Amino acid sequence: MFYWIMKNVIVGPLVTAIFRPWVVGAENVPTKGPAIIASNHLSVIDSIFLPLYLDRRISFLAKSDYFTGKGLKGWATRAFMNATGQLPIDRSGGKASEASLNTGLGVLGRGELLGIYPEGTRSPDARMYRGRTGVARMVLEAGVPIIPVVMVNTEQIMPIGTTVPRIKRPGLIFGEPLDFSRFEGLEGDRFILRSVTDELMYELQKLSKQEYVDVYATTVKDKQSRVSR
Repeated sequence: MFYWIMKNVIVGPLVTAIFRPWVVGAENVPTKGPAIIASNHLSVIDSIFLPLYLDRRISFLAKSDYFTGKGLKGWATRAFMNATGQLPIDRSGGKASEASLNTGLGVLGRGELLGIYPEGTRSPDARMYRGRTGVARMVLEAGVPIIPVVMVNTEQIMPIGTTVPRIKRPGLIFGEPLDFSRFEGLEGDRFILRSVTDELMYELQKLSKQEYVDVYATTVKDKQSRVSR
């Protein structure tokens, strides 16, 4: 109920009135049953705009740091993440990655929508980066369709490092569902996982028309961090 009130009574109408987002292809999202919504990732507010313009509830796998902040800001962030269906995950790798996978599979097992950012982190420069294969493994293990969606202009509304959004008009473009059932039972094959991930990233790049860079976004961010020290 709290989620419904936040989306339809408080946050949704306010965001719509201020930013006037445009949406294309929302009919490509199934009205029932499990599916993965895979999006490019330009800004922290992607996880705000996307859930607001789906008729169904969607749960995102969000880094656990958002749930552990202290003080008023930490409380507000945690409350918002919980209210909008965000699920805390540990991105440190190893057993943490396995736990994240199981969390996502649990959402799909309940017949719900799961939101994933295949790049694993926000783009540092509005280009599209190499996808992580965790999304492919989840698709093959769950046997569900995956719907590519791209966010448009959100990096201009709230660039990395800013805390106050700018008033610009964002867009959401939903592509047609992708079916990878031909690879059923091959979720343990790393070459298949890479092939599925690359096909998904190709569809996202085609929809967004972003420049594609065949390296991980985290690699670029790490280099930028070392240079700035």
